Amino acid sequence: MQIPSNPNGPASRREFLKKTAIASAAVAAAPLLRPTVYGQAPSANVIGANSKINVGYIGVGGQGFNAHVKIMHNNASANNIAQVAVCDVWEKRVKRATDFLGADCKGFGSYKEMLNAVGDKMDAVVIATHDPIHAPASIAALEKGKHVYCEKPLTRYLGEAFAVQDAVKKSGKILQVGSQGCSAAGWQKSAELIKAGKIGTPVWAQGYYCRNSGPDSPIKGEWNYALDSDADKNPPNWEAWLGQVHKRPAFSKEHYFRWRKFFPYCAGLLGDLVPHRLFPLVLATGNPEFPKRVVCVGTKNVHSDKHDDGGALERDVAEHCEVIAEFPSGLTLVIVTSTVAARSPGFVIYGHHASLDIGNAGERVQLTPEKEFSEEVDMASFDGLTPAEDIGVHHKNWFDCIRSGNQPNANIDLAVRVQTVISLAEMSDRLGAACYFDEKTRKITTMGGTEIKPITYGTLELS
Repeated sequence: MQIPSNPNGPASRREFLKKTAIASAAVAAAPLLRPTVYGQAPSANVIGANSKINVGYIGVGGQGFNAHVKIMHNNASANNIAQVAVCDVWEKRVKRATDFLGADCKGFGSYKEMLNAVGDKMDAVVIATHDPIHAPASIAALEKGKHVYCEKPLTRYLGEAFAVQDAVKKSGKILQVGSQGCSAAGWQKSAELIKAGKIGTPVWAQGYYCRNSGPDSPIKGEWNYALDSDADKNPPNWEAWLGQVHKRPAFSKEHYFRWRKFFPYCAGLLGDLVPHRLFPLVLATGNPEFPKRVVCVGTKNVHSDKHDDGGALERDVAEHCEVIAEFPSGLTLVIVTSTVAARSPGFVIYGHHASLDIGNAGERVQLTPEKEFSEEVDMASFDGLTPAEDIGVHHKNWFDCIRSGNQPNANIDLAVRVQTVISLAEMSDRLGAACYFDEKTRKITTMGGTEIKPITYGTLELS
């Protein structure tokens, strides 16, 4: 809509803009990421509002146990769930989880065995394995009619992401990705403000996830976790753990416990820290898009692994990454992530008329007009927004959507767009190319139009 000439001065023009903003806000008040945006109807196989949801767990080490088994156990009554089964390739972890959950919880050594044995008694699964298992486990669970909560990133490689999306659509089940920032109110509020036209045309956005580990840190170098000596005499099922990985070394505690350092199992920072910022920032734009172009630069000049007293192996992945993504709307997004420099400037979405400063945990939003539009846009603060970034809240969003059939905050359509940025960023860094993406054909090309085959298992030596 074009604003008419304004003979009565700024006040009349401002009143006109306020009225149009009210009309826009009515549209923005609708739930974010509604199924109709992406053409997916709510599931026809929803669980009754008062019915108990039976949950199983695929991968119960690390965050699988601490962030999911434990937190869901603490909130089991509130969410009306039962924790009925766990599986892991390491027997020690299965025993720890079943001992914690009690005799009613069954333990298994593989997700296929678990799905076959207790499938009819299980409504949903949580997947918290290393990245190469995300896609096959998600697809297997969806084909068995289970709802899925999958830790970030959605998949190891891009082709798998579209396969998971197809499985979700075919099954009609609910998939949530474990980026809990998407359930924080600040990101949701930002999307509402942008959709209401409060910042004008979005121009660019920035996000950061930066950490550091000094000489007194128990972990000298990111992801140099302790190497459990129990794995020497009673190792995990190594072949099952490797899954589809092409490079198949002999069992290594360094690879098993510190897998985020090595390319065959993950994309490093791009698969671990970047999704925590990329998911909520893309959500906050109010119009999640596939990227048009992605460029990434990763560096490794500190050599933090050499500071580990245990003689840690040098990592494959970068210690510091910078990602720039361009979207068809013209919006650009910058994500910087580091394990060797912790200071971060904050999260901002800049528009033609105003900008949004967003709290690290999505707990606040500050709307600040550009000086050229200060007569049209009022400065506003939204503080104490709840919930702030919280795993339990994100779990609840998933359970609520299983019961209602609505799409969760980190649903499959948002996830596949985010995964496209992550995968193109990895390709850009490892292949030294600016990667262009056509969402209709799913082809990746250089600026000159030369096609680049997506990285997958076996494409590169470390894959």
